Amino acid sequence: MFLRQLTYLIALDRFRHFSRAAESCGVSQPALSAGIRQLEAELGITIIQRNRRFYGLTAEGERVLTWARQTVAALDGLRQEAAYAQDVAGGSVAIGVMPPAILTIPVLLESFRAAVPALHVEVKVYSSNEIIQHLREHSLQLGVMYLDQLPPDGPFDVQTLYAEEHVLTAAKSMSLPTGRVASWQDMADIPLCLLSRNMRSRQLVDQAFREAKVIPNVLLETDALELLHAELVRGRMASILPVAALPERTGACGLQTRRIVGCASPDVGIVKQSQMNSTALIERLWSIASSLKLDDIYAP
Repeated sequence: MFLRQLTYLIALDRFRHFSRAAESCGVSQPALSAGIRQLEAELGITIIQRNRRFYGLTAEGERVLTWARQTVAALDGLRQEAAYAQDVAGGSVAIGVMPPAILTIPVLLESFRAAVPALHVEVKVYSSNEIIQHLREHSLQLGVMYLDQLPPDGPFDVQTLYAEEHVLTAAKSMSLPTGRVASWQDMADIPLCLLSRNMRSRQLVDQAFREAKVIPNVLLETDALELLHAELVRGRMASILPVAALPERTGACGLQTRRIVGCASPDVGIVKQSQMNSTALIERLWSIASSLKLDDIYAP
């Protein structure tokens, strides 16, 4: 019963609403409210600020929430450990990935499943900051993100996968600068479709344009790589993308690329939260990821 109450508390903090939290837990709202009150009674403290609505957690409630997340994560780890001990061919892992690195996931999964054939994987697409938050909350075990976005106080373990490089890409029917390298001045008049401004990859591109004193001709902005890829194939716009975000079969899609000089190349890597009770499965996947070097794959 105590574990169920902790699960109710985590859900209530996530949804900030009694009915939605109860629905996510598969119980009625009165049952969830009663469970929270029982938890308060057992601990002898007030956990949530309430009237008729949920107004947030008390200071004591925030401390209980941190402990609840660690406890539930530890129990999930124990279940994973038991399953792993029974059958090393299986297990489950949740991975967060930022949009520009999403095409690295098939490479990771191929290596993971070579060692753990029946591995069940849940992949979530988040920003780097969201990955950090979900790692802290134990709803993710691994993240693929910009390593310079990690907070200095940690605690996180990191493995570098590759240095992000950007290229100019377009359909072969579009006219691009001749040669293998394009300058920022060359791209001034090219109609562009780019990632959204809130994404770090786009911010690096914007910074490079500013430093070159060039105003780009941006016609489309989106956080959906699929839309950018579709527009590229149609041949109406070019794009500036990380190599890892290009369509998997660039040549087969009828695209051409040009290298770009003068854009920052941050390291992209795999991240996990440092913890003493990490499961054997996560440690095995971490060891596999540590041996991967993707620079050759994602070089322009």
